[in-house]
Amino acid sequence: MRVGVTGSSGFIGTALVAALSERGDVVVRFVRPDSPPTDEPVIRWDPSNDIVDEGDLRRVGHFDAVVNLAGAGIADKRWSPNRKAEISNSRLSATMLLVHAMHVPGSGSDYVASGSAIGIYGSRDDEPLDENSSVGSDFLANICAQWEDVARPLETSGTTVSYLRTGIVMSASGGALKKQLPLFRYGIGGKLSRGNQWTSPISLVDEVRAILWAIDHRLAGPLNLVAPESLTNADFTKVLAAQLHRPALLSVPRFALELVLGRELTRVAVLASQRVAPAALLASGFAFSHPDVEAILKCSLSVHN
Repeated sequence: MRVGVTGSSGFIGTALVAALSERGDVVVRFVRPDSPPTDEPVIRWDPSNDIVDEGDLRRVGHFDAVVNLAGAGIADKRWSPNRKAEISNSRLSATMLLVHAMHVPGSGSDYVASGSAIGIYGSRDDEPLDENSSVGSDFLANICAQWEDVARPLETSGTTVSYLRTGIVMSASGGALKKQLPLFRYGIGGKLSRGNQWTSPISLVDEVRAILWAIDHRLAGPLNLVAPESLTNADFTKVLAAQLHRPALLSVPRFALELVLGRELTRVAVLASQRVAPAALLASGFAFSHPDVEAILKCSLSVHN
C-alpha cells in the first residue's frame, strides 16, 4: 500500500513509519518545504502558512491510506496563551490543509485515520468511558472535538475516516514514561497528588498495531486507542516501582505541579481522570499484545534496556 503520514517525525509517527516500511508499504511523508532532499516520495507542505505542493501530490498520486498525526506536544511546555494557540493551530491547520490536499485532482485517498485523543472526554472522575460517551468542555476536549470536526468533510466526499482517540502512549523512548523513569530509578518517583485519578495507557507497540489494524480493516468513526485495563495513578505508581525494584513512597502535591506546570495544564492534562475503554477496537476483533499496565511496562522497559 501507499500510505501518507503527517507528523512522521514525532514520537508515534516515527514508530508508525518504521512499522509500515518493515511490512513493505510505501510511506509518503508530509514534510516541511525546507526539509533535506531525499530519494523517497514526500509531500512538501507548510500548514502554518496553508501551503501544500500540489505538484508533489500529483506526482505521488492516489493514497491507499493517510494517517494524520501532526500536532504540537500537549504537555511539553507551560500553557501560555501563545502555547495554547500553537497546540490548537498545529492540529486544526494541518488537518484542514490535509482535507484540501485530499481534494487535489490526481491525489486523494479512500481512507484517512485522523488524530485525536481521549482528552476529548474531559476529566470524568471514575466514570467508565467509551466511544459513545459525551464530549467534555475543557480546553483539550474542545481542541479534540474541533480536530475531529475539521476532518469530517472528508466523509462527505466518500472517504472513510477514523478518529484516533489516543490515550497515554507508553515507551521508555518517549512520552510521559520517558520523563518519569529517571525519578523512579533514583527511588524518588511517586504518585501525582492523591493518585486517585484514572489513567488509560497503551504501549507504543499496540498504538502502532492498532493504527495498522484500522488501516487494514477500514475502521470508521472514533477509536479509543487505549489498553483494555485502565488504572489509577496510585496503582500505576506501584506497578512501575515494583518493575524497577525501587520504592515509591513519595507523592507530588498538586500545588507543586501547578507551580511548575501551571494550574490549567495540571488540572486539564496531568491530573485528568479518564477511565477509557477501547470498545470499538475490541468489537472489531483487535487483540492487544499488552492488555494491562504490567505487560505495557515490561515491553517498554525491555525494549529500552
